[in-house]
Amino acid sequence: MKNWLLLMVLLLGLVGQGWAQQARQLTGQVLDEASGQGLPGVTVVVKGTTIGTGTDGSGNFSLSVPAGTDPTLVLSYVGYLPQTVTVGSSNAVTVKLKTDQKALDEVVVIGYGEVKKSDVTGAIVSVKEADLKKIPAANVMETLQGRLPGVDITSASGSAGAAVNIAVRGNRSILASNGPLFIVDGVQYNSIQDINPNDIQSMEVLKDAASTAIYGARGANGVIIVTTKKGAAGKTTISLNSYYGITDKVYYPKVNNGAEYVAQKREANRTTGRWNSPADDSKIFTPLELQAIENGTSTDWADLLLRNGVQQEHQIGVAGGSEKTKFYLSGDYYNEQGLFRNDKLNRYSFRANIDQAINDKVRIGLQNQLTYYNLDTRRDPTNLANKINPLFTPYDANGNFVNYPNNAAFLNPLADEQTDAYSNNTRRTRTFSTAYVSYQILPNLNFRSNVGLTLSNERTGIYQGQYSIDRNGQVNQASYGTGFETNWSWENILNYNKTFGDHSISATGVTSLLTFNLEKSTAQGRGIPVPYQQYYALANAAQVVTPYTNLTRSKLISLTGRVQYGFKSRYLLTLTAREDGSSKLYQGNNFAFFPSAAVAWRIVDEEFMKGVTPVTDLKLRVSYGKAGNYDVDPYSSQSVLTRIPYSFGETSAAGYGFDKRVGNTELNWEISWTKNVGLDFGLIRNRVTGSIDVYETMTKDLLLDNFLPSTTGRGNIIENIGQTRNRGVEVGLNALAVETPDFRWNVGLTWFKNQERILELGGADDLVNNRFVGYPVRVFYDYEKIGIWQNDEADLAKTFGQKPGQIKVKDLNGDGKITAVADRRVLGSAVPKWSGSFNSDFSYKGIDLSFQVFARIGQMINYEYAQIFDPQGIENSGAHNYWTPENPSNEYPRPDAALSKSTMQSSLYGTTLQYRDGSFAKLRGVTLGYNLPKGWLEKVGVGTARIYVQGKNLYTVSKIDNYDPERGGPITTPIPRVVLAGINLGF
Repeated sequence: MKNWLLLMVLLLGLVGQGWAQQARQLTGQVLDEASGQGLPGVTVVVKGTTIGTGTDGSGNFSLSVPAGTDPTLVLSYVGYLPQTVTVGSSNAVTVKLKTDQKALDEVVVIGYGEVKKSDVTGAIVSVKEADLKKIPAANVMETLQGRLPGVDITSASGSAGAAVNIAVRGNRSILASNGPLFIVDGVQYNSIQDINPNDIQSMEVLKDAASTAIYGARGANGVIIVTTKKGAAGKTTISLNSYYGITDKVYYPKVNNGAEYVAQKREANRTTGRWNSPADDSKIFTPLELQAIENGTSTDWADLLLRNGVQQEHQIGVAGGSEKTKFYLSGDYYNEQGLFRNDKLNRYSFRANIDQAINDKVRIGLQNQLTYYNLDTRRDPTNLANKINPLFTPYDANGNFVNYPNNAAFLNPLADEQTDAYSNNTRRTRTFSTAYVSYQILPNLNFRSNVGLTLSNERTGIYQGQYSIDRNGQVNQASYGTGFETNWSWENILNYNKTFGDHSISATGVTSLLTFNLEKSTAQGRGIPVPYQQYYALANAAQVVTPYTNLTRSKLISLTGRVQYGFKSRYLLTLTAREDGSSKLYQGNNFAFFPSAAVAWRIVDEEFMKGVTPVTDLKLRVSYGKAGNYDVDPYSSQSVLTRIPYSFGETSAAGYGFDKRVGNTELNWEISWTKNVGLDFGLIRNRVTGSIDVYETMTKDLLLDNFLPSTTGRGNIIENIGQTRNRGVEVGLNALAVETPDFRWNVGLTWFKNQERILELGGADDLVNNRFVGYPVRVFYDYEKIGIWQNDEADLAKTFGQKPGQIKVKDLNGDGKITAVADRRVLGSAVPKWSGSFNSDFSYKGIDLSFQVFARIGQMINYEYAQIFDPQGIENSGAHNYWTPENPSNEYPRPDAALSKSTMQSSLYGTTLQYRDGSFAKLRGVTLGYNLPKGWLEKVGVGTARIYVQGKNLYTVSKIDNYDPERGGPITTPIPRVVLAGINLGF
């Protein structure tokens, strides 16, 4: 063995000596072309080989290459353009690398135009196509959760096709909408869930007043601009994207099982002295319940209702064209089957984008989006399932379904799943079409006219059988509703761009007209003779309820101007002004003027920054502007009539009177002023990039629904009263941690904090709606629970009219008694103290791995499960740690058969049980993918192919067991975990 080792060493030595004799030594230095300074860490590789090295701190390198060759070197470095150099016979080489301006020259879409990223003066976040594909979802906004600083995105529920909640920099309005404006291909479109994520080329989120002011009142809550894909001249390309996934209820809290239910009911009756031992069970349980106890029966009703669901999507896109004609076509099918039976969505969408150059000056284009929904909505049954006695079973001894198990008062929670028992179906067809004509008047002057049209037809049919959950034994009922929506817009845009010397100027003028029309009708009937007719034969109903029809219309007209000026691309100025007029507001108040200004300074281009080599980009931004909000119901400024049943003797007649809501002829705009200071930076040749923004938004003349004294005989009036303030900090960071020819690791971090406050309410705090000066809009106001009265506190409890085992709340003013006026306070807010995310993307050759962690910290929720507690033990309760003499818990009160649930809630502080710290961190998504080698694909005629597996909502860390706090408190329609597999093909 030793001889073999000696021989190997000798052979290696000879090989090394031979290589040394045949090797050629190359030395060189890599410099920055602009500054002439050496660049450390540049990768230098001999083309076609594995021979390579990196430069030292001064940019020097040394390589050994085979003698007699003229090697070609490939040099690459983050932030610089790659370069290929043929060495020739020289053994020393000097290479100068040029800075890669691609990132700074990247085009960012703004309102009615585009600018280079380096020239942006406002707070804008840009999202590219690759980011939209990281987490496939039906709603594109769901894929961006946690990735956009200042944009709070949460799931509304876990039902099929559920929407998402979106707030940009907090809630500034109370009655009016806080949702952002969506602009798709230059035209307003409210239904972002219609847009297939695979059809989107890029998205921009406009957050500050300088960016949104050009949209005036519509941009008060932020603007999200969506640009869909276009064709390109050259070879026609085809893309196929498909995935299939399974969903399950990873987090759902359990209520008491049979044994736990029995124990709580026994304890409730022990409290009153009716039960002392199992010998007394016959006093508190029915014979059927006693038999179930003996048999060990325990039904998990929620488990019978919840199942595994399905999410799948299949899309094809075709793009191509010539120099004059470009097109993009796509078709998409999305299917989701929720966690409940009869909760399912089928969505079909089609898109056709066409751009045509008529000549050198005139271009026309058309973008069409057609979406069809077939949605079955399930009335959530868990509220009933979590209360019904677990000793009952859904079927009798013969396997027949029982409407009222054990002849009790509770309806079977599975009732809606029976044949012809319940149906709620919506079918919706929505067409979104935009057309434009562009005329290049002069080389620097362009005119464009956009026309957008949205047509939506919707039909909703609901049938509730006699033994459905909603009717619960009453006569059956059916309804048929229709809606027809027509929205159209016409905008004319004039853009002027000119560069002369060190100066650049861009001017934009816009005229805009938007109209909104909505028709609705509903018919209803009771006593449908044949259940299978459901809602299709209301004329056969025994009782036809009076039909309802409605029409609402509104318009918005606007005139806008914007000027952008740059000096040496270093000092930038943007001035914007817009005049809006809304028909929703009363004549004389319906017009408002919205100006804004923004300046930016590219500090990195100053002479004193030339020697600061670690800083490769640095820009300071400052903006201030005004925005408005008018988004209340049409006709809110008018008093309307309502029908009142009336009669003359025995004869019925129609009577009319004023509605409870009083019209306000002084109704005016809700106004917001926003200040923003931002810093964009790039470090180490832009290997690390990021932005920091600090802002404040003051909103006054809030549109509030104000209640009137009952003595007026009227109900409420919408008025301009109150003021709110939002202050916040946003941080976004991205770092290319590692980059080699084979391996790349990129990380991203977002963090944002928004402090939301009501500053004025036009009077005292609004206790009815839980609105308080100095606090956020959505708060929880109640007594403060500090525990449960214990046996050694019996005397003290008695002074408050209570006894051991009952809820103890804090005497805030220390007067020895608990009163609603003095001893309630704001306990917390639904607004988190901060939110953030961490993203990591790895790629090694053809393999890629990415994951995202998302967190919302410091929010309070009203936890529905915590309210499932019946002190009498009649209804089932959650598996709570309640007080008994043997278990002196401080969490839940002692069960008491003499105390009803409603009494405990209203008189013994039962509402204090429901508040929880809803902070959480979630592993939002993990994706593992593999790009198949091109050599394999060429053999089968495929350009690119990627297969991947992914998990969404995989793991959540919070202070609440078996619950995902992103849901916000309800336990209906839980947010599911998704595991899917997919493929992306390109031809």
